[in-house]
Amino acid sequence: MRIKICGVTRLDDAQAAAELGAWAVGMVFYEGSPRRATLDQAELIGAALQRRCEVAGVFVNSSLEQIAQAAERAKLTLVQLHGEEGPSFCAEVARRTGARVIKAAAVRGAATLQDMARFHTDFHLLDGHAPSLRGGTGTSFDWSLIAARRSKIPLIISGGLSALNVAEAIERTHPYAVDVASGVESAPGIKDPDLLTAFFQAANPSIDQADPHQAAATPTVAPV
Repeated sequence: MRIKICGVTRLDDAQAAAELGAWAVGMVFYEGSPRRATLDQAELIGAALQRRCEVAGVFVNSSLEQIAQAAERAKLTLVQLHGEEGPSFCAEVARRTGARVIKAAAVRGAATLQDMARFHTDFHLLDGHAPSLRGGTGTSFDWSLIAARRSKIPLIISGGLSALNVAEAIERTHPYAVDVASGVESAPGIKDPDLLTAFFQAANPSIDQADPHQAAATPTVAPV
């Protein structure tokens, strides 16, 4: 199972996630997030992770110029849009940055999944809903809603995941990848090494964690 570790603010945490076999490491550029990374931090992390895993940037209603600047400096390979960005804006982000685009939505009910059909991005991400928060909510959504999803766009599951429930989430939703932030933290933006390791072991119990590069062998190119 591909794993995205999000809300990273420290180089050591980013490198630890990559060493465990993370598919992607994400940095949040939303000013309202307690996990917000500065451009200087993101540039350092992006340079260190080149060709090791996907490097994602999370944005909420940012301008195209802001996204393009961050994508260039941090060498982003994924851009996650977690606001009210429309389909045309998503397409322009892909064209301008050359990065693959994740359109994210906080699930309030079946209507959220129906609305996501408008977005022909590289990935869809479904997250838990919490008032005034954009990601990192620590809240799950009703996974049973996924059964009605008909889109062939690869799905990333997020929201309230931890080592205690990620295996169940995978079994019930069969996602392309899982995304975690608060579930592997000792404080917002500070990843806990033991929680990181436990999460990877729970998501991929058949992988020998003594050889983390086995996990990293998973292809990163999404099906089309």
